[in-house]
Amino acid sequence: MSFLKFILKNPFRRKNSAILAIVGIAIGIIVIVALGGITNGLVNTFEDTIHAGGADFQISGKETGDSAYGTDTIDASWTDRIGNVSGVDEVYPIYVVMTPIGDDFRNLLIGIDPAGTTMADISMKEGRIFEDDADEVILGEIYAEDNDYKVGDNIEVDGKDFEVVGIYETGDSNMAGGVFTSISKVGEIMDDEDSISNIYVKVEKGEDAQEVADRIDEKYGDNITTITSIMEMEQMADMLNMLQASTWAISLLAIIVGGLGIINTMLMSVFERTREIGVLKAVGWSNKRILGMIVGESIVITLVSAVIGSVVGFLACTLLGPQMGIEPLFTPKIFIQAFAIAIIVGIVGGLYPAIKAVKLPPTEALRYE
Repeated sequence: MSFLKFILKNPFRRKNSAILAIVGIAIGIIVIVALGGITNGLVNTFEDTIHAGGADFQISGKETGDSAYGTDTIDASWTDRIGNVSGVDEVYPIYVVMTPIGDDFRNLLIGIDPAGTTMADISMKEGRIFEDDADEVILGEIYAEDNDYKVGDNIEVDGKDFEVVGIYETGDSNMAGGVFTSISKVGEIMDDEDSISNIYVKVEKGEDAQEVADRIDEKYGDNITTITSIMEMEQMADMLNMLQASTWAISLLAIIVGGLGIINTMLMSVFERTREIGVLKAVGWSNKRILGMIVGESIVITLVSAVIGSVVGFLACTLLGPQMGIEPLFTPKIFIQAFAIAIIVGIVGGLYPAIKAVKLPPTEALRYE
């Protein structure tokens, strides 16, 4: 039997022990892969929301509040103030509220200037953009499909009839189920035409978005918050680090248990194959070769665990993630990390049993029954 066949076959002589070790490591790998996919998905969704189409960053209220974005509304006059900051090219205010729409008791209504819709990451699928200060709306394609609306229909918004003049599509899952209309109409609905939720900001060509955001913060930071991808990703990172800490603790525990299972499996394998190892030494196998065989067998077990864990983790996230409102995003880095951890556990878990095998004197090993 060749050296490679020894390595591939021997780990599964004790099937029950091998299965337990594989399950232990696979659970850790599942958590690592699932965590990576969910984390990347959250970051990707958050980044898309922040950039919001053509916007480089957003301005919002300073304090938490009851707006749809969870912040206080701000005075509409901030639009002109931000527009006058050096380096700012375009600014468009938005007013986002939760209000009765159609048969829904509460749904997302977004008010914006018609010219600012390019900043909102939407493109028309059917019909046209609503006109300013008109009783017209455009619906997200998901909302239109779920409620069977088409262009030309009427829809009730906060008790008043609006005409559906268009259906839009978007890469932002939060916006796909929403409704857009003129910001002035949202002001009327809220009986507050001097307030807005956020401001989309686009910087001039050649300007650094973070530098412009810092400029705004320096001038108006006591009253408003500048939401940039860099700053918000740091805040998101803090939250995700807490998630990672807890899930890594679970996966680490699973890997440690699996690692101990591998050590036990390989020790029992060495113990049961004492005479066989003695024969191998007697026919000229070097200690280095025997060491490589035992460690190789251990790595085979952890690689099988990595394959099973990666597949299960990927399928679980892909199937269950969308039901929880999360679109997982998997990158090669996640699987490289998972397999690297599996290989390291395989090496560490197989090293001690391999050293025990190497130290067996050939004459004693041959006498062993």
